[in-house]
Amino acid sequence: MSAGPYVSFASLVAGVIFIADQLSKYWVVQLFWPSRGCDPFNKAQLIECRAEILPFMDFTMAWNTGISYGLLAQDSDLGRWLLTLFSIVAAIGFFVWAWRVEQRFLALSIGLIIGGALGNAVDRVVYGAVADFVSLHGFGYYWYIFNVADVAIVAGAAGLLYEMVIKPTKSP
Repeated sequence: MSAGPYVSFASLVAGVIFIADQLSKYWVVQLFWPSRGCDPFNKAQLIECRAEILPFMDFTMAWNTGISYGLLAQDSDLGRWLLTLFSIVAAIGFFVWAWRVEQRFLALSIGLIIGGALGNAVDRVVYGAVADFVSLHGFGYYWYIFNVADVAIVAGAAGLLYEMVIKPTKSP
């Protein structure tokens, strides 16, 4: 079976997201917090380590042992490795889908998900949890803390929903 016309595009998107995610996490964990006197691995200190970036956005270090919104939080090594395996298997499944895709927007959405899933999987392997650090807030309400990979996964899922549910189909 030959590859579809957009598998390279999906792979490029996945690679760009993966690199952007890992570079941003490296910068925050290894450079930003230590330069401010904060140890990103000291959970007791994390509450004090908050940096206002914009009036509606802070950097706040958090280690997510689960998936989005902390769902399925895992405190054991087995749980951590199962989530890592799930992320890798999902990325492979999406790549198989990308192999057959014939629409550029769908390839973009799939590439975003692949890159995000692999970025968070690497965190679980390296750190034991996913490094989250962006906190949006306004009018006394705080959204969850997230990272570049999370944004890519959500954008990719929104693109898939658009393609499958909202996008008008052509009549035969």
